[in-house]
Amino acid sequence: MSITVVQEPEWERQVDTEPRPTRLLMCAPTQYALRYEINPWMVLENQPDLPLATRQWQELYRILTEQVGAQVELIEQAPEAPDMVFTANAGLVRGRYVLLANFRHPQRQVEEPHFRRWFEENGYHVQLLPVGCKFEGEGDALFVGDTLVAGYLKRSDICSHRHLSDYLAVPVLSLELVDDRWYHLDTCLFALSADTVVYYPGAFDAYARTVIQNHFETIEVCEEEALRFACNSVVIGNQVVMPAGCPRIASRLEARGYRVHSVDLSEFLKAGGAAKCLTLFLR
Repeated sequence: MSITVVQEPEWERQVDTEPRPTRLLMCAPTQYALRYEINPWMVLENQPDLPLATRQWQELYRILTEQVGAQVELIEQAPEAPDMVFTANAGLVRGRYVLLANFRHPQRQVEEPHFRRWFEENGYHVQLLPVGCKFEGEGDALFVGDTLVAGYLKRSDICSHRHLSDYLAVPVLSLELVDDRWYHLDTCLFALSADTVVYYPGAFDAYARTVIQNHFETIEVCEEEALRFACNSVVIGNQVVMPAGCPRIASRLEARGYRVHSVDLSEFLKAGGAAKCLTLFLR
């Protein structure tokens, strides 16, 4: 674990004076399929039902736009990129800048030019990390208040954390992931508020667990619901959109005053993703 702080930002920050709807980037699953195995959830014999996956994605989109009030932008899925639906991995956005993903696996590297083109065409300044430094976007880097919490070892390299801090001028907490089933940070942790995180302790090494507990108020998810990707949730204000089948953590969040929307995302779990994996925050 390391903490890196850079005092001066690389670019001037802009402060919004009026509240705006949360903006998200999503990708409809027109080309979604299992064509390879790059995480323990992917089994070629367990193919997703594409019509069902489409209905599940549409329900997630409906809840986010109609019930939660988010503004969703769309990117078209490329035929050669079956995992492009998981837009969270495209990069990390702050203001009008994006640190583009540098995927570990060649199967997902084909997504990079498509995401880069979308960001450039929509007025974002694209920042690139060194070729040898792997980074998988918001899948491994999540803001908790003004602190960036970043996972490493499985998909992203710890070297990316220094670049994140340099580009964004924010403190970065580096957390080691130790279980292949929770290969991205957003599969095992999400920020509930500026000082509270929901997480599955078994996904992290002992030191990372200590770091999390020392920096934030914590709510633990049991293994049973962590395996249903309870931590792969989208939080907007006091509303939480999470995969179905997680009643324990949903009840605890509702007791705190949050409104929980449960969505069946079974066909995306077959590829190792759920609600958060399917969305990227456009800050």
